[in-house]
Amino acid sequence: MIKKFLLLLFIAANLTAFAQTSNDVINPTEVRRIESVLASDSMRGRRAGTADIDKAADFIANEFKKAGLQPIQGNSFLQHFVMLRPKMTSLKYEVNGEDADTKNVIVVTSQPDLKVNEKSGYETERIAAGDNLFQKVQSIVRSNKNIIVFVDSSFSQNFPRLLNLKRQIFQSNTNAIFVLANEVPREFTIKAEHTFDEVKFANVVGILPGKSKKDEYVIFSGHYDHLGIARQAMNGDSIYNGANDDAAGTTAVIMLANYFKKQNNNERTLVFAAFTAEEVGGYGSQYFSKQFDPSQVVAMFNIEMIGTESKWGKNSAYITGYEKTNMGEILQSNLKGSGFAFYPDPYTTENLFYRSDNATLARLGVPAHTISTSKMDSEPNYHKVTDEISTLDMDNMAEIIKAIAISSKTIISGKDTPTRVKPESLN
Repeated sequence: MIKKFLLLLFIAANLTAFAQTSNDVINPTEVRRIESVLASDSMRGRRAGTADIDKAADFIANEFKKAGLQPIQGNSFLQHFVMLRPKMTSLKYEVNGEDADTKNVIVVTSQPDLKVNEKSGYETERIAAGDNLFQKVQSIVRSNKNIIVFVDSSFSQNFPRLLNLKRQIFQSNTNAIFVLANEVPREFTIKAEHTFDEVKFANVVGILPGKSKKDEYVIFSGHYDHLGIARQAMNGDSIYNGANDDAAGTTAVIMLANYFKKQNNNERTLVFAAFTAEEVGGYGSQYFSKQFDPSQVVAMFNIEMIGTESKWGKNSAYITGYEKTNMGEILQSNLKGSGFAFYPDPYTTENLFYRSDNATLARLGVPAHTISTSKMDSEPNYHKVTDEISTLDMDNMAEIIKAIAISSKTIISGKDTPTRVKPESLN
């Protein structure tokens, strides 16, 4: 009994000390200050690829600088990258010296002129009947190899959906070609010509180096882009402010950066990232993920839409993909005695685990989860111009951000390491 009593006193003392420290940094006043800028009309909906989002990026970068983070590159917190929008101008497909149907060929390339045949040295792969088509395709695309993939004709109905792979692409020296065919032809030639429009994007990334485990990374992230300006005004309002989606998550990332910098006791390196282009395809997190060795990423806390109460009320949130690692159990253990609870995602039919910026690293085995409170079965302002700061609960947001901070403490200290995601188990 005495040991149990002393343990409870120890937990209570730690929580009290945390509350005193965190309240100085994480509080409703600070939540409102940051939200009021990111979700203001002057940001014009922060649409990715526009000048409007550049203002938001500059604000976030300045917040990271004030917090005392290290820039991601040189003196800049901006992680610039370019996406290409291909337009195919010519495609020719020959099999054994004869013309074949070009509808059965999809070429993913950033080269204006490409000619490939059986002697080009490309790797070949088969996607057989019964395989998980899209899982195998994603794995192939991530491999960054020159490759020709022969897709069984049983996938003929879904084959055209692979055209989404070339809606926007990263600049690359490798090419992926998909051919709908049951057998690998003895001789073939594929010629493709494209023109490209360039779209410039930028994530905002700051680093807090670790002490004893500098090469192990813990990521805190949210996306700062939204939908921009509506074509038609609703009750005189045409700006998608995106206060909850996801200025709320970005606000959390900024406040956590300030908190952990003031704590200055992280053994693992902390990475704070505000992603662009989530709403148009998740390109920001995809590019960001390419810059890391996934085996060195210990955990990812992606924060999305925490501005409203969860289905369980205040002081609660859910974790997508809860069952895929033991990260949720670690977080909940660190919250013992706090009155805050993390729950498994109750909206599994919505596939939220795969729809946010955690997904890219999760598919590479990283314990990468999204924390949210959004009631996906009854979220009246989701992707509407009414997603404004007036709909948010600043007090509850502050408590959620505090809970993320305290729940992560044993992970950033190096004491706990979450189990990995098993990529083969993912859809």
